[in-house]
Amino acid sequence: MRIEAKRIFPFLAWIPALDRQTITIDLMAGLTGAVVVLPQGVAFATIAGMPPQYGLYAGMIPAIIAALFGSSWHLVSGPTTAASIVLFSALSALAEPGSAKYVEYALTLTIMVGLLELSMGLFRLGALVNFISHSVVIGFTAGAAILIGANQIKHFFGLAIPRGSSFHETILYLFTHLGEIKPAVAVVGAATLISGILVKKFFPRIPYMIVGMLVGGVVAFVFNSTLGDGAIRTVGALPSSLPPLSHPSFDPEVWRSLAGAAVATTLFALTEAVSISRALAVRSGQHVNGSQEFIGQGLSNIAGAFFSGYVATGSFNRSGVNYEAGARTPLSGIVAGALLMVIVVAVAPYAAYLPNAAMAGILFLVAYGLIDGHHIKQILRTSRSETAVLVVTFFSTLFLELELAIMAGVILSLLLYLNRTSKPAIVTRVPDPADARRKFTTNPALPECPQVKIIRIDGSLFFGAVDSLAEAIRDFETESPDRKHLVIVMTGVNFIDIAGAELLAQEARRLKARGGSLSFIRPKEPVLAMLRQGRYIDDIGEENVFASKPAALSAVYARVEADRCRACQDKVFLECAA
Repeated sequence: MRIEAKRIFPFLAWIPALDRQTITIDLMAGLTGAVVVLPQGVAFATIAGMPPQYGLYAGMIPAIIAALFGSSWHLVSGPTTAASIVLFSALSALAEPGSAKYVEYALTLTIMVGLLELSMGLFRLGALVNFISHSVVIGFTAGAAILIGANQIKHFFGLAIPRGSSFHETILYLFTHLGEIKPAVAVVGAATLISGILVKKFFPRIPYMIVGMLVGGVVAFVFNSTLGDGAIRTVGALPSSLPPLSHPSFDPEVWRSLAGAAVATTLFALTEAVSISRALAVRSGQHVNGSQEFIGQGLSNIAGAFFSGYVATGSFNRSGVNYEAGARTPLSGIVAGALLMVIVVAVAPYAAYLPNAAMAGILFLVAYGLIDGHHIKQILRTSRSETAVLVVTFFSTLFLELELAIMAGVILSLLLYLNRTSKPAIVTRVPDPADARRKFTTNPALPECPQVKIIRIDGSLFFGAVDSLAEAIRDFETESPDRKHLVIVMTGVNFIDIAGAELLAQEARRLKARGGSLSFIRPKEPVLAMLRQGRYIDDIGEENVFASKPAALSAVYARVEADRCRACQDKVFLECAA
């Protein structure tokens, strides 16, 4: 009964471990996280097309719920760049960003994502995120970074770029309207950007985003004082209140129009959360339950939809800060969400002095930090197929709907994987005459027995791979039509399905009709169980399944034509010399 309670309420597992020292450390880590999320929340809400305060709301209740019901000690949930830009891409065509209708759609998408995440967690589908490859994540994130920068060009330079312009339209507008750039606005943006870069490089312990915003705010204040109020546009004062109650739409038509975006957002949000939690778990020595993390993320988004939060997921920046601050339990994430409520009430009015150009400068820094140059170079020089996935996902992110970009990367990854697994490695094995025991080797220069063909298969024999194996066997027969005995080393075959089993049974019947045989060396138990369960072993013959190479060769050697064997000069096997 106690085990069941911990499954339903995972916080029961770590609450008893709290002591005075742990609580103190987690309180400090939570305070650090609450301070960090202040500039990020406003920045991410801007990316998402939401009013700035919604980025802060998304870091309150959702962070607390995710910490209570997730499985990671260090993961901190809230608004993120990827989730924000996917949300903007999905909703900007349906409603005016920042409008009441847009906010309603965002809340609706949030509860849809939460329900999908919760359902996947309850059905123990935590392994599904493994189908989104690392290259898809890297490519999408790099593309999203470019889009973030492009979307902030108008605020950084004070240009009147039409809302909803695509990436290429934004870039084209910039280069055709260079004369319309407002110098004062650009100076504010540049001051924010440069000060943020310098602080991050030389004073890494100081929150560079807050310093950059302060510098940009001071420069904007000077310009507004000398040039007149309104010269530099600001974000405006934020409501100094706790997250108000909200309600998503339950109109079936709205849910239908958001279904595709909800699926794509769910997949990417879960990938982000589980990847971060696993990466931190490796460093902390913790075991993370992927399905439980799904449940925590799902409940956090369902709650967020009713407390003015948009799609939240695991944040790499805040989770990393939480870990580095020494957090020991999810209490730190709960404290971060709770303290953020207190801080917002105190500092929200000061957002009236925060210029849009300074926000653009901060978002340029965020965008640059998203481009993982190290892993991009690693992928480019390591794997051609992964490079294709990276490139396709990257350019799809720039020029297609973001949910389609994610799907394109996932589908291409799966296609390349299926193509790779549909061609199992099939190599010819021959005894090594230089070895006293005639150990098998793969050396094309060594002679083969003119009556026996020995091959090794490395890979699964499933429906996608049967044609490849059948073609290889036909090629072997074309090269040496007189070889009627085929011996397969099966130690590299981990899985076989009905199509693979039928092919082996068919080959056994065909070779037997020619006066030959099909034999297996050391097939794994699951493979052998499949052949026996489907009665395919009746065609192959139990007598042709061997636990060792000597046993297999002794049996097969007894079946070859003795006259041809005596005429052979190669003496491939030990039995030949006898």
